[in-house]
Amino acid sequence: MTPQHLYAVTDATWPAAATETVGPWTVRDGQGGGKRVSAATARQPVTPDDLPMAESAMQALGQTPLFMIRQGDEALDAMLADRGYAVIDPVNLYVAPVADLAVPPPHATTFAIWEPLAIQRDMWAEGGIGPARLAVMERAAPPKTTIIARDGQRPAATAFVGIHDGTAMIHALEVTPECRRHGIGKRVVQQAALWAQQNGASHVAALCTQANTGANALYAALHMALAGQYHYRIKEEANPT
Repeated sequence: MTPQHLYAVTDATWPAAATETVGPWTVRDGQGGGKRVSAATARQPVTPDDLPMAESAMQALGQTPLFMIRQGDEALDAMLADRGYAVIDPVNLYVAPVADLAVPPPHATTFAIWEPLAIQRDMWAEGGIGPARLAVMERAAPPKTTIIARDGQRPAATAFVGIHDGTAMIHALEVTPECRRHGIGKRVVQQAALWAQQNGASHVAALCTQANTGANALYAALHMALAGQYHYRIKEEANPT
């Protein structure tokens, strides 16, 4: 389970609205869906002379120049640092075999549903996941689903899950503030693993920023392996996309 595989799963299960090849770069049109769908990546080694074409292409889309730095991009990382690009939002990638996580949650507490219910959309909105990110879920190719969990009779959590190349990736996991530290996140991951198993996936993956202490603690407690990382570079004077 290589970082490169997980990068491909991330791209496929949380897709940009459009991608364009610009010289040695892949430029993404995120349409407001966040950094993952808006950041440019290098397809091959680049030089400082290649940088303006990527910057111009992103600006033409109305996006702040933003680059995703993955394993193997160390030279690009140093080049961008030299040009005033600061690190933002380092991300951890976790993975585990489906069989390790596919434990049925308590009866009638957690469900896999597509399309998402209005209450799920409301929970995402409360967590800052608005229409532009919901549009990312809509355009992701199947198989895909959402997970909804409840704590007693109240809605407690929601997440989106997609499968690519045998790996199911969990995105946009949101637990309502009043239901945190009740084991709800664990139930969501377990239900995602059950759905993934039923749909032919061998592994479950998840990602979260390194600053998200709750999510990192959840995936570590589930014994998911830290399998890769990435971060972004953005101009220090710019506002994040």
